[in-house]
Amino acid sequence: MWIDTHTHLYLEQFDDDRGEAVRRALDQGVERMYLPNVDSRTIDGMLDLEGQFPGQVIAMMGLHPCSVKDDYKEELKLVETWLGRRDFCAIGEIGIDLYWDKTHVEAQKEAFLTQVRWAKELAKPIVIHSRESIDLILELLQPEKEERLRGIFHCFTGTLEQARAIMELGFYLGIGGVLTFKNAGLGKVLAAVPLESLVLETDAPYLAPVPYRGKRNESAYVALVGAHLADVKGLPVEEVARVTSKNAQNIFG
Repeated sequence: MWIDTHTHLYLEQFDDDRGEAVRRALDQGVERMYLPNVDSRTIDGMLDLEGQFPGQVIAMMGLHPCSVKDDYKEELKLVETWLGRRDFCAIGEIGIDLYWDKTHVEAQKEAFLTQVRWAKELAKPIVIHSRESIDLILELLQPEKEERLRGIFHCFTGTLEQARAIMELGFYLGIGGVLTFKNAGLGKVLAAVPLESLVLETDAPYLAPVPYRGKRNESAYVALVGAHLADVKGLPVEEVARVTSKNAQNIFG
């Protein structure tokens, strides 16, 4: 059994074969696929897909840092409304992005911490986007640290020192297709990280693993990431599947 902890199957890249993409993943033994939200434009499509595959495709709710613009307070109000309307498995995808746009950093910080506090109030995990911002996010989370603060640093590509700081905070590292990239160097870091701190993801349609690098990613490919992680750790693939799936269940229930 595999679990894809982070996949955007509701995006337009899957408009022609969305249902088939989910079924391909199920056929590969991917028993659950978790959908992080982006912003107000993605909610309907995300919830529609969840409704088509109940218990297999599972939605989160949150505001992505790249969608934190001048209207972010209205976007946050919508997130808050949805969190009060029904149950979600997590609050995500939230965080800070210092790669694409640095003009709204202060707003990103405010949006992030607002959603972190909602997660703690609701006893929900958070799924963090931390592109070029791991150290800043760790700094912001330290004062928030308590038993209810937990979740995943999605698409982890950082250093061993950063990995240890994330684990010290009680979070998991989300590992995706970048692990399979020849010059990424992530394998050397993960060789020193316990499997009990790792979960698998695709971030589909982005960051497809080798041999599909540069093409559209999909949830079925999480098994390729798992196989590569097994090589890095010197473990049977079945053990990697078992432990990473157990870790995902620990987070999402």
